[in-house]
Amino acid sequence: MTGEFNRESHAGATDQQVDMRLNGAGDPSVPLMRGGSGGFGSAPAEKTTAANTIETELEPSTKKATEHADDAIDAAVKEFDGWDTATGLKKVADTWDKQVKNLMGRLASEKSALRGASGLFVRNDIGLGNQFKSIGSQSKLNGL
Repeated sequence: MTGEFNRESHAGATDQQVDMRLNGAGDPSVPLMRGGSGGFGSAPAEKTTAANTIETELEPSTKKATEHADDAIDAAVKEFDGWDTATGLKKVADTWDKQVKNLMGRLASEKSALRGASGLFVRNDIGLGNQFKSIGSQSKLNGL
């Protein structure tokens, strides 16, 4: 029955991503399940790729867009010199610069977190593996 509902409700939506929330519908802190088995997994290569995308695409593109906007606002301020509009544009430019600074900081933070998380998961897995090995070597069942 569920399969029939999915086929009927999504007929004609060939490229549409379907999301489902389990145990927490409506709670934004509950992550969406997107295909797969729904189990936890860590893919260091995907984290590295995401961090590299931030570094090579998002940060430079954001900086370039910011410089373009700054140039445009500066030109507009010169054109409206002596008018209240120039004062308003300067205020907008100051607000824009603060927001861009926050965004660039957030991108750098996310990039760092992605790179750190990969190493953290690997170190955690190795540590747990070593703990299990030490427990297994001390077992009285060894040699039976």
